[in-house]
Amino acid sequence: MTTTVHLNIGTNIGDRRAALARAVASLSSREPFAGASMRLSKVVESPPWGYESPNPYLNQAVAFTLVRTAPWDADSLHSLLDAVQQAERDAGATAHRNPDGTYRDRTVDIDIIAVDELIFTSPRLTLPHPRMHLRPFVAGPLLELAPGWRHPAGQNLEML
Repeated sequence: MTTTVHLNIGTNIGDRRAALARAVASLSSREPFAGASMRLSKVVESPPWGYESPNPYLNQAVAFTLVRTAPWDADSLHSLLDAVQQAERDAGATAHRNPDGTYRDRTVDIDIIAVDELIFTSPRLTLPHPRMHLRPFVAGPLLELAPGWRHPAGQNLEML
């Protein structure tokens, strides 16, 4: 069976285009993404969301089409999250929250936005991403790659 994993990469400090490219390369080189079909959205620029900063973000959606032999379950989704977080670190990620939990500028941030139209919640992962429908810089690139995608919980997506 095929499945599509939708990710969003964001960066707002340093060489932002290079950070996007490093993140895509890091993802593409590791399981379960290595060898998978990949599509990239246009890069969009947006102001920071959830905090103040003079540094605008570049965001890009990535859709990986994977071939799986079994349906997603908690273990496989947590393994997917582990792979994304390792790719993020390998691409040069810095902490994206301050000690008090507020957002801060970052070199690279990779979020799992959706896996097909799966709804999943655990202490480590919520799918679709719990704030994706509020973020035009996420919804716009996602819908560029998957024009017919609908939020499985019926959320209206904020568009650019």
